[in-house]
Amino acid sequence: MKQILFSFLVVIVSYSGAFAQNCNCEENFKWVKKTFEENDAGFHYALSIKGEEAYKKHNELYESKVKEITDLGECADAIYDWLTFFRKGHFYIDIIQNSNEVTETTINNNENWEKYPITEEEFNKYLSKGKLEPFEGIWKTDPYKIGVIKTKSGYTGFILDGGNTPWQKYEVKFKLDVTKPNKYEGTFYLRNYNGYKLNDIIQLGENTLQFDGIFLERETPRFKDTKQIKSYLELIKADKPLVQQYSDSTIVLRIPSFSHSFKREIDSLIAANHNKIISTANLIIDIRNNGGGSDGSYSEIIPYLYTNPIRIVGMELLSTPLNNKRMESYMDNPDLTKEDKKELQKSLKVLNDNLGKFVNLGDKKVYIQELDTVYSYPKNVGILINKGNGSTSEQFLLAAKQSSKTKLFGTTTAGVLDISNMYYAISPLGDLKLGYCLSKSYRIPDMAIDGKGILPDYYLDNEIPQSEWVQYAQDSFSRNK
Repeated sequence: MKQILFSFLVVIVSYSGAFAQNCNCEENFKWVKKTFEENDAGFHYALSIKGEEAYKKHNELYESKVKEITDLGECADAIYDWLTFFRKGHFYIDIIQNSNEVTETTINNNENWEKYPITEEEFNKYLSKGKLEPFEGIWKTDPYKIGVIKTKSGYTGFILDGGNTPWQKYEVKFKLDVTKPNKYEGTFYLRNYNGYKLNDIIQLGENTLQFDGIFLERETPRFKDTKQIKSYLELIKADKPLVQQYSDSTIVLRIPSFSHSFKREIDSLIAANHNKIISTANLIIDIRNNGGGSDGSYSEIIPYLYTNPIRIVGMELLSTPLNNKRMESYMDNPDLTKEDKKELQKSLKVLNDNLGKFVNLGDKKVYIQELDTVYSYPKNVGILINKGNGSTSEQFLLAAKQSSKTKLFGTTTAGVLDISNMYYAISPLGDLKLGYCLSKSYRIPDMAIDGKGILPDYYLDNEIPQSEWVQYAQDSFSRNK
């Protein structure tokens, strides 16, 4: 897993069904099935749990289904559903768009799209009169300016300015329906007019709406937010690592991703705040919605929570001709030293000499990480976690939990770690990209994480707003002095 970039976010299908592309779905399905069966490190593990008979019935269902599919988007949908038989994450299917076919004219933008015909000037007059409902106002989420008005069933958001997109004024951008008091469900229409079902619809303070990962900022009318809300928004909306002085006793380190591209920024941020961190009682590490990345990206965080040797369980790689091409591709890296290339060639030979087998390229199944220094401060380390944490984030948590000064706050993580190290292949027809996994952890079966996730030490239920999680962790440390 080390130095390999992968992310929990790969469980999301990123293709767009708005583009009607013909395909031979039966051929694509056969290729995906064969490629996955022969090369995915978790295939036989899943089969051992669910059984051959269940897999046979699963295949019969989808073999029948794909024969009737001629649209590429529907085909990718069906294949994605087929893949969920094996695990809940760390797989990927995507459409390779043909740039000659996909143009603005193919987008479903037409006169029949539902509209809410009120000008910005007229809407401002409406907003200036009387008491408004909580979501009503003019909101901005780049590049859109959206008016939001109360309707019989909930709220309607309509375009006031579509920016450099195909969206036109007055077109309905989203709809929210009230399901119970202060609870909503709805649909947000993406740039290509595809509907995206919203799961989490939250108002944060007075001026921010959060629709899953989409944030809308209120422009009109503008209200005053509390200090706590401002602090939370700075953390949760951060697109790069940051340090926040929450109080005299607490520093918050926000890491939105462990992507290898963030490693330099994470390391620099920690170095710049080293003296502050080792002189403050509480360190809260906020990794909410951090989908993973590279193990090396969190290496400089470990010293601040370290109290005793950390056991790191290793993994083994499934060796196949296709899988080993990844190792071959590393040889083209111009930054490799001669020694690096020599080690790669050695590893590649071991893999190629053991085709069809799982191979441990290290000399151990378990590694022990020992450090020379145990810092007195921070005395307490709290890590904020949720269902958006997977992959490398979970690997980080397994290490962090071995510290006597560390506690996890939040909800259970995603559970996508045991089968990992993503790799990609292009279909023979050139229209689909499949992502699957190359490695299997030695934690299986006694300490499996996949499908289970990592539990918090302190479960923060729905009655505790996410904007209060930092405060909750700080208060917990104060009570346990």
